[in-house]
Amino acid sequence: MRKIWFSIYDFTFNYPGSEPPFAKPETLGFTADFVDKIDTIRQELHQYLSQHHLQSYFNTSMVSKQNSWRTIALKTWSVELFKNQAAFPYTTALINKYPEIVSASFNLLEPNSRILPHCGDTNAIYRCHLGLDIPAGLPDCGFRVKDDTRPWENNKWLVFMDAYNHEAWNNTGRERYIFLVDVMRDEFRGKKNLVCSTVLTSLFLQKRLDKRRLFNGKPPAFLKLAAWLLRPMALLSLKLGNLFRIYS
Repeated sequence: MRKIWFSIYDFTFNYPGSEPPFAKPETLGFTADFVDKIDTIRQELHQYLSQHHLQSYFNTSMVSKQNSWRTIALKTWSVELFKNQAAFPYTTALINKYPEIVSASFNLLEPNSRILPHCGDTNAIYRCHLGLDIPAGLPDCGFRVKDDTRPWENNKWLVFMDAYNHEAWNNTGRERYIFLVDVMRDEFRGKKNLVCSTVLTSLFLQKRLDKRRLFNGKPPAFLKLAAWLLRPMALLSLKLGNLFRIYS
């Protein structure tokens, strides 16, 4: 078994894996089911957008233009977002058929904008993009993982190793919409609680502690210790939040 890698414990932010940048969608058990149901998934998104706006991704340093990457999440690292799910009952039911899916969201990339190069949180998942409304192919609209560049396509999946350095761009005059899921890799499914609680801890530190400058200038060993101490609380919060439907 490969070792689980987390960016929060590796301050090189350079995953040293040997996996291909992209995986074949047909090797994942859920992908065909979502493609078969894509018209209903797209319809739920359009209905939501007729009355609501998507929210800007919290880490604004990752985009070339403010508010250009916007999302609505239905599940985040096993945390069930019940309020959001209520607006997408069909899509939520489909997600819940597959316990290996730990995150799911709809994502908008605005015209003439870019998600800057970055690495993901862990090698324990594949990140998967399903094209819902793709304005163009390469070179105007596309996605790079390591040295491999590919276009999104409507009604098709892009499955990639999120731990590697990657970026996305939309150099067109139209919005780009995808449906995103994170799925546990087969060899790491027994570690789902560890993976989700560790990544939730990482997101907590990114979103709150760094924002308040509490960790500025602290050595990597201090940050690793903080993450290790916070992870059990993240797992408890995850379990209690889902049990008592806190996010509803």
